[in-house]
Order: sequence, then structure tokens, then C-alpha cells
Amino acid sequence: MSLGPTELIIILVIVILLFGVGRVGRIGGELGSAVANFRKGMEEGNKKDKPVEDANTAALAAELKVAELRAAELKAALRSSEETKV
Repeated sequence: MSLGPTELIIILVIVILLFGVGRVGRIGGELGSAVANFRKGMEEGNKKDKPVEDANTAALAAELKVAELRAAELKAALRSSEETKV
């Protein structure tokens, strides 16, 4: 069940009759400013999280390097042990 344009216009007219034009306009303005404040808060939150993400990325990159070095050492040890067996 979807609402078409006619149904939406009827609902809008009923709301305006119940609450009045001034009150509906004020509610719309408050809703718009609430959405704007929410978006602003989300952007500020993303900016605050950025240094933490950068630090986590750097730490993970360092751990990856250590793991790669360890893997290379293990491969070299495996090769040398295989060479001694032959």
C-alpha cells in the first residue's frame, strides 16, 4: 500500500486544519534545523575519529611489517633445513 500524491495532499490539508499554518511552519523549521545539527554533529564526530583511525592504521601497518619479516625468516630457515637434508 503506497501513498500517492492525492493522499499526501489530503493528509497535508488535514494537518494544516488541525494545527494551523503557523504551527506547521514552525515545526517544519525546527525539523530542518534538527537535521542540520545532526549532520553537523556527524561531520564533527568523523573529524574526531580520524586521528584514532590513523593511529590504528599505523599500528596495524607496523604489525604487518613484523609478520612479513617473521614469515621471511621462517621461509629462509625452512629452505636451509631442506638444503641440509639433501
